[in-house]
Amino acid sequence: MTTSDPMQFDNLTVTHRDAVTTIVIDRPSKLNALNAETLSEIERAFDAVDHDESVRAVIVTGAGDKAFVAGADIKELAKETATSGHLAARRGQEIFRRIEALGKPVVAAINGFALGGGLELALACHLRVASDRARLGLPEVTLGVIPGYGGTQRLARLVGRGRALEMILTGAHVDATEAHRIGLVNRVVPAAELLDETDKLVRSIIANGPVALRHALLAVDQGLEIDQEKAMLVEAALFGILFGTDDLREGMSAFVDKRKAEFKGR
Repeated sequence: MTTSDPMQFDNLTVTHRDAVTTIVIDRPSKLNALNAETLSEIERAFDAVDHDESVRAVIVTGAGDKAFVAGADIKELAKETATSGHLAARRGQEIFRRIEALGKPVVAAINGFALGGGLELALACHLRVASDRARLGLPEVTLGVIPGYGGTQRLARLVGRGRALEMILTGAHVDATEAHRIGLVNRVVPAAELLDETDKLVRSIIANGPVALRHALLAVDQGLEIDQEKAMLVEAALFGILFGTDDLREGMSAFVDKRKAEFKGR
């Protein structure tokens, strides 16, 4: 992944290769902790990939071999007041929601500690691939606070109320094997193979129709927030819309002709 993105960042490294953009949280001396500036840069980076038609998917990872993102910047957070803390939480939630609702697959490659805001960032991604050295947790209660960037909500939806509450209330970390067992991560791979395996997964996804992928992401995202009967109506509506796309006609023609489909994203 060597082609540089023209955007300039202080705390991120962004590269693009063959339709996949890789965003690296690049503050290794701080274990890639999220401060306000880094969050703003993440927002800018995702705004760029959202509007770039050449980007089909995104990989998010951390610099170095110790941390994906070890949490929020505690020195910065310690200065917050009740009012500014609320606003900071809402800001983080909005940025991570932007990732979750992107409409292009976003996969977290968790290369080390994913704690606090780091795990919340990974939870906002659509899929998570963990190094066998990864450790994940929401330790905020050990600091007298709670997760504020969506962690209490996304974790419970992903792994269930009981498991989420155990992690949140104890503040304990889980290793990659346990994270996989409870459904917190999709795959665990050897550390040396993390980026290659994540790239393979992403490319297996983007071999499919981009319009279908966007609608599949939307169907799951919207359906989880409403009752099943209404969610079925959402699914049926999105299913029907796809029959008006060139990609569907190409995909079905390719199947009948026994050839590889050439999707155009239309």
